[in-house]
Amino acid sequence: MDRANALQRELREEADAFQAIQQDVNKNHNARQQFLQQQNENEMVFKELEISGEEGAVYKLIGPALVRQDALEARANVKKRLEFIASELARLDSQLKALEEKQTRKHNQASMMIKLQQEAQRLQQQAVQTA
Repeated sequence: MDRANALQRELREEADAFQAIQQDVNKNHNARQQFLQQQNENEMVFKELEISGEEGAVYKLIGPALVRQDALEARANVKKRLEFIASELARLDSQLKALEEKQTRKHNQASMMIKLQQEAQRLQQQAVQTA
């Protein structure tokens, strides 16, 4: 009976760990979605800056005021922002891959534990029937 309780407790712990990993995967997906949205917005801004050319007036919103900004500087800032977003997306992708591998391992461990628990229950039932 103690073995069955230990298996049950271990199975619960594995399930909790699996849920924690799933929550991390969801957080990763949400962060990735946010960065993708920012990337799209910044790509549109970059295209607009290219269309406006070097003589086009560029204004930056600082607080309640619009301040004139050099077009080359604005383009460089947006390009740097796009590079940062791309690096964050790459980091999130590698993190997601690691989480999914960890999730698969936990799932396999839980499946194995369920099989062990079922086998233990079967052996208990056989012992009760033969007694």
